Amino acid sequence: MRKADKYANLVAVFGPVIVLIALIPVAVNHDLLAWSDLIVFTVMYIACGLGITVGYHRLLTHRSFETYKPIEYMFAILGSMAIQGGPMDWVADHRKHHAHSDVEGDPHSPHVGHGAGVLGAVRGLWHAHVGWTWRVHGMATHKKYAIDLSEDRGMRVIHYSFPFFILVSAALPFALGVAITGTIYGGLTGLLWGGLIRVMLQSHVTWSVNSVCHFFGNRRFEVEDQSTNVWWLAIPSFGESWHHNHHAFPRSAKHGLRRSEIDTSGMLVGLLERLHLAWNVVEIPPERQSSKLVETTQRSKLVETPQS
Repeated sequence: MRKADKYANLVAVFGPVIVLIALIPVAVNHDLLAWSDLIVFTVMYIACGLGITVGYHRLLTHRSFETYKPIEYMFAILGSMAIQGGPMDWVADHRKHHAHSDVEGDPHSPHVGHGAGVLGAVRGLWHAHVGWTWRVHGMATHKKYAIDLSEDRGMRVIHYSFPFFILVSAALPFALGVAITGTIYGGLTGLLWGGLIRVMLQSHVTWSVNSVCHFFGNRRFEVEDQSTNVWWLAIPSFGESWHHNHHAFPRSAKHGLRRSEIDTSGMLVGLLERLHLAWNVVEIPPERQSSKLVETTQRSKLVETPQS
């Protein structure tokens, strides 16, 4: 794991919390959240979030669809600005997760090697949520798990430019804040909400898919791991929390397989396809889904039951 990635992960976890605590005295006498900050936060959250969910995950990791190289690189840059590691590290870790899901070798399973009982469950959830980011993140080898990306010169440039995109991830919300308000103060509050706080919230949402979505929630398909669907995470995760569906059909471009399962990332892929900017979009026909359903009596035992 490169030091830059490790320190970036630590900053994403603890940095915004420290800043917020330090700003409490200032917040008493100053307005630290204006409408301009909400705009900057929303723009950055959506752009960088889709860089992770559509770019890093569905496009680069699982090749759920194909697109033009400039669009692929754009998604990789937006994903880098989420500050969750360079694309090659992220993809290698996630492919390793699928190769060893909830067994020995999984980089962020809450179920392996953390002990039994309540204490073991707490340790497992902590590891799956944030502990793994500075212990084993980036340790999956590129040549084994991300050979296609490592052979792509453009992707290598983006990956090794990760420290630069950390700076861009901070500079852009500052610039947007200044552009909207016309003041340096607006730029600083834009940096606070569209930079630090956005990175913190977005990271914890992503990590919740690793922890919560392997421990609590609903299951309906025959899968060997302990992945779950968690409905209340669907909107902030852009559909990633239909995680059990994803483990049942990893290459599916849509993780929400029912109309009631909101999946904005899948909607974006569908829009790209209609605009002829994406093709070979992987879809799972209803009959294939039905063939993998757990029997109703078995499924009822899996609903809302913590996995151990």
